[in-house]
Amino acid sequence: MPELLRAAWVIARRDFAAIIFSKAFFFFLLGPVFPLAIGIAAGSIGGQVARDIDQPSFALVMSAGETQAVLKARAALAQQLGESRVPMLAAVETDDPQSALDSGNDSRFLGVLTGSLAKPQLIGTESEIMRWKGPLELLVERARAGGAAAPATLETRTVAQSAGSQEQGRLVTAQVGQALLVLLTMLLAGMVLSNLVEEKTNKIIEILAAAVPIDAIFLGKLFAMLGMALIGIACWTALALGAILIAANGLPALPTPATGWPLFLALGVGYFAMAYLLLGSLFLGIGAMASTVREVQTLSMPATMGQLLFFFLASYSVTRLGEPIELVAVAFPFSSPFAMLARAAQQDGLWQHLLALGWQAFWVLLLIRFGAKLFRRNVLKSGSGKRGLIAGLFARP
Repeated sequence: MPELLRAAWVIARRDFAAIIFSKAFFFFLLGPVFPLAIGIAAGSIGGQVARDIDQPSFALVMSAGETQAVLKARAALAQQLGESRVPMLAAVETDDPQSALDSGNDSRFLGVLTGSLAKPQLIGTESEIMRWKGPLELLVERARAGGAAAPATLETRTVAQSAGSQEQGRLVTAQVGQALLVLLTMLLAGMVLSNLVEEKTNKIIEILAAAVPIDAIFLGKLFAMLGMALIGIACWTALALGAILIAANGLPALPTPATGWPLFLALGVGYFAMAYLLLGSLFLGIGAMASTVREVQTLSMPATMGQLLFFFLASYSVTRLGEPIELVAVAFPFSSPFAMLARAAQQDGLWQHLLALGWQAFWVLLLIRFGAKLFRRNVLKSGSGKRGLIAGLFARP
């Protein structure tokens, strides 16, 4: 193992220096400007998730008779104005109306409509009160059925934060993090494949294979490309921060994730590295099987489309924490970085992320081993054809 790591370090240093000090690297840094519009357009795919997130719901804490009157008025008003213009109401039995704001993951209440029809009260955050006070006053007035001459006026009581508004904010942070992660991964991972095919064409890879183990070559190339990708991301982040400072007054602030911004950003870097290494190791295996650029394009297309499907799986499950579909997204290695980043935005706790990073690292090593075996058989024409695949993966190089 020490010899393998030393050989991988030599390959990584060689590739890293060759890429960073090339003229093409400068133009590579300009690359994200063009797919940015595509990335923004791709956000419309999360329409179903957006509908799950943007369903305003208020707890209704009134007497039984008044509750039925309000719910009936809400149904009639929604028919006239549309569902999106009238918030959802859910009857809650409690002696403490404000406690409904902290009722847990099963309810996403933005506020509480309580009191009586004669003297209604709205409890919630200042932003939610400003947004929904008018429609709720109209709803209460409709529920009175002409029983009062004066128009309905809601008394308001503000709270610092409700469970519903906090959860909705964290879902937005999770979606933005997932979209950014997949955009960077798809943009940068393809360079691993093109670099390997170029060196196969020039016979450089065969010279390297005569000096160091194939596993070390693949490992070194992956980490060299990862280092290049992180430098590119650092440059783009600096440009983005500059743009944010210029347009600070016109940009909304992302809600704070459950783990806090420092840990969330650190986990974001870790999950990007794992997503990049997983896709890059898969591309190395594809490059080991391909001998021409046309074969590379043919073989890499299913892998690219598959990665997008895994991203859609993780994006779909972002509002379904703990459900089977979300657990599948967490366990499957290619969707795991996206699903776990969404968890970091919505749940605190570090242990689950350490387990996930270890699980993803195991699959990176397994895919590197598999790609090296393919390279030996298809390019170097070595290796025993009688040995089983699983035994061959874990055999000594």
